[in-house]
Amino acid sequence: MKVIFKYYGPAILWALFIFIMCTIRLGGVSKSPLFFPGFDKLTHCGFFFVLVVFYCSGLIRQQLPLILSYKQTIVFTLVAIFYGGIIEILQLTIFTWRSGEWDDLFADSVGASMGAFSVILMVKAMNYVKE
Repeated sequence: MKVIFKYYGPAILWALFIFIMCTIRLGGVSKSPLFFPGFDKLTHCGFFFVLVVFYCSGLIRQQLPLILSYKQTIVFTLVAIFYGGIIEILQLTIFTWRSGEWDDLFADSVGASMGAFSVILMVKAMNYVKE
């Protein structure tokens, strides 16, 4: 249990933060002139980008040589997309003051995929520099 929080603590806390931010009542905040029309989708994309990066970072730090297999990355990317889908279903059914949208799930998927790609690229670059 201690190992989980040592390496995956930021990812777990970030997943909780995503859940809270996606389920609270925002009132008229979304209609504020400070936000542009695609701000919500950009936020979803950023949330899931950071989630995948935090999780993969914990996975990499847990292992010594710095390796990350494609299978591990793809599995967690799919788990993150599934998590986004669950949040959208909860918004549609339980948190009715929020709206579950396919566009949000697509933005979650894009963010998770971008995070996975950036982590794979970073690990490959770090291993290339060591050689």
